[in-house]
Amino acid sequence: MSELKNDRYLKALLREPVDMTPVWMMRQAGRYLPQYRATRAKAGDFISLCKNPALASEVTLQPVSELDVDAAILFSDILVVPMELGLTLKFVAGEGPVFENPVRKADDLARLNLRGFDDRLQYVYDAIALTRQNLPSQKALIGFCGAPWTIATYIIEGAGSKNYAICKRLLYENPALMHEILALITQASKSYLERQIRAGVDAVQIFDSWAGALEESAYFEFSWAYIREICDFLKAKFPQVPIIVFPKGISGFLEKIDGNFDVFGVDWATPMRDAVKILGDKYVLQGNLEPCRLYSQSAIKSGVEEILKATHNAHHIFNLGHGILPDVPVENAKYFVDLAHLLSKK
Repeated sequence: MSELKNDRYLKALLREPVDMTPVWMMRQAGRYLPQYRATRAKAGDFISLCKNPALASEVTLQPVSELDVDAAILFSDILVVPMELGLTLKFVAGEGPVFENPVRKADDLARLNLRGFDDRLQYVYDAIALTRQNLPSQKALIGFCGAPWTIATYIIEGAGSKNYAICKRLLYENPALMHEILALITQASKSYLERQIRAGVDAVQIFDSWAGALEESAYFEFSWAYIREICDFLKAKFPQVPIIVFPKGISGFLEKIDGNFDVFGVDWATPMRDAVKILGDKYVLQGNLEPCRLYSQSAIKSGVEEILKATHNAHHIFNLGHGILPDVPVENAKYFVDLAHLLSKK
């Protein structure tokens, strides 16, 4: 973790007093920014952008200078992990990520190779080091990975899915194989986040974007248990580095949430008042403006006011309830950041 000066975001993560609520946005380095589109065009394609440390660092920094968010989040993708384990990944226009060789049998799993995995991700660690050099000292840098369950949905389905039927069928028909897949992804994710921390990130976030695909018992066995394992591993090595978890779509399970992490990311479908009541004494809460409110400044204002009212007596970091959408006007994104700062000023 770097030496930060007057870092509002890191102080909030550690439950220290802040002058105003810190703000950042998931997917803040993205297509809504003209600068990002220009840099991506220079790179040629999405994967090439991820694998070019100089350009990845450039887009990581863009929302910090454009919007004055309180933290940068490394520009990359959760799917570089399975890609560098040996799976062929393509981003297809209109379809998103596609794995040509999905993992559905033990023989498929045997193709994944942890040997040399960290070295194959050196471009990520180089991007972190470069970003840390150029990021203002009062701004934090966040690293991340996908939760093992969310990664598994992509590599088993072979692409995004509406019902996760292939993945969930494997889970129920062959739970032992599913656990083997998740264990391998977990092992890779531990190493990946450790190397990110050693390269210079100040905090890490675990994205469980498809947590809501599972019923309660399956979620805690096949997803949450592995998130907790990653958190325990990191806290044993880096007790001072804050960990954020973001399991989207589990508002019905909040009372069972427990683990060795610092911040719980709240999605937009979870009332913030409920998250405060159930989890506010245990964790800093992050979120949870509905991303589509960014289309309307009046909707932004009412949403920000509602969330600040709910978090008045809680430790809170402002964010969206999921990622910013590609067609959001830049001026509205900036309005959100400025307004959240203004209305939360102590």
